[in-house]
Amino acid sequence: MSTTHAATRPARATTTPLSRMTALARAEVILLGRTKGALVAALFVPLVLPVSTAQVTKEMDLAKAGLDTGTLILPASFGFSLLFAVYSVLVGALVVRREELVLKRLRTGELRDVEILAGSALPAVLTGLVQCLLLAAGCSVLLDVSAPSAPHLAVVGLLLGLVMCAALAAATASFTRTGESAQVTPMPLMFVSMMGSGMVYPLELLPDRLASFCELLPLTPVVTLVRGGWTGDLSAYEALGAVATAVAWIVIAVFAVRRWFRWEPRR
Repeated sequence: MSTTHAATRPARATTTPLSRMTALARAEVILLGRTKGALVAALFVPLVLPVSTAQVTKEMDLAKAGLDTGTLILPASFGFSLLFAVYSVLVGALVVRREELVLKRLRTGELRDVEILAGSALPAVLTGLVQCLLLAAGCSVLLDVSAPSAPHLAVVGLLLGLVMCAALAAATASFTRTGESAQVTPMPLMFVSMMGSGMVYPLELLPDRLASFCELLPLTPVVTLVRGGWTGDLSAYEALGAVATAVAWIVIAVFAVRRWFRWEPRR
């Protein structure tokens, strides 16, 4: 009798890490769609800021840095998208899900910790990726930017930037107490990156000592690689240095997440 019941009992559906993360990402998209502030920050702010930056470039001697408006604005637009559509939005999403006990409940199921974080980050990462591709096409048309001379550098820079911003978002969320404070805690990194990573003001126009310091900022290697991908004037040594800096920041962020990330509300 037990054999018959065992034979007729429906087999339990098997899941894979990809299917679990995809299901979590779909749920995250629905939740993100209900947050109007996050949608504005993710979809519209990165499209508006390059226009403001273009106005600032009129007062710069870009020729001295070997650049023009297009090769300054295009990498900057990538940086804006990574900061607003990926980093800032994901910090808020992770903190709110944690405070609402969503992350704690997810850990009681089949999902592993890394799958929870990756699935939660997937919508923001894909938004940033699509936005960067659209911005690249828009800059090519509106600013007469030619095709990238070294596209592999731009691809590597963008991929590193997506992974880095997702990891830094999780690290920042570790130290963010509430959803309200999640609007503030990303600001230092965002402000420093916009001012010092070559997005608004080229490092070539800064004093040498200050430029050397700014080269170590998280978004600087991303901007450097993307810009080098279009201009083609980035040497192999400079490209490897940028990649090494980006990887170092990813490692630091991952270590911080493993060490300090909280799955329950902070008290």
